[in-house]
Amino acid sequence: MQSESAGLTQQEAIMLFTKPTMVDPRVALRGRETPVLTQPFFHRVFGHRIDRVPAGAEVAVLGLGCFWGAEKLYWTTPGVLNTSVGYAGGYTPNPTYEEACSGRTGHAEVVKVVYDPEQLSYEDVLRIFFENHDPTQGFRQGNDRGTQYRSAIYTLNDDQARRARAVREAFAPEFASAGYGTITTEIAPLPAYFEAEAYHQQYLAENPFGYCPVHSTGVTCSPPS
Repeated sequence: MQSESAGLTQQEAIMLFTKPTMVDPRVALRGRETPVLTQPFFHRVFGHRIDRVPAGAEVAVLGLGCFWGAEKLYWTTPGVLNTSVGYAGGYTPNPTYEEACSGRTGHAEVVKVVYDPEQLSYEDVLRIFFENHDPTQGFRQGNDRGTQYRSAIYTLNDDQARRARAVREAFAPEFASAGYGTITTEIAPLPAYFEAEAYHQQYLAENPFGYCPVHSTGVTCSPPS
């Protein structure tokens, strides 16, 4: 049988067989004061600014692997009013994509979802989240390996934290009965959200045949309302 590392460079082989670990905040990259997205950016699908949050709307910040496909998943969801992609959960202010992918910032790739709670509940947003990736894989999604690909829910208040934990607990036995392991989804307060570079925003609207892996497991659940 051919070795799994055959044809790989030494650096690629090291990355393949080394288990990703979170960077120590003491040695995380320093970052910068200036955001990497310095100009107002208008949504390629909705047409308004990606930082727009209408009155009465609510916000969810979620990490479910590569943020290109995650964002498309939500901008096509009825009740979603705005989306953007960025970095959250780490230590480095205003990281670049390359820095986040190095694993030395501590950030996850995330999608920011702005939605109308009259049309879409927070529980519905999280049901879509859990049903469209594998939340049991730790620091990876499929072939995408690294701490930046971890499953994460970053909450904006105590109510979101409580509801997120309830939805995670509702899904746990469903994943177990389907033969998956323990859910590794991180639930933590959102310390900061840093918008990603312009070319990442609504990437699959600009590049409809771009990289868009599907990591859904087929596990479904009716979370508590």
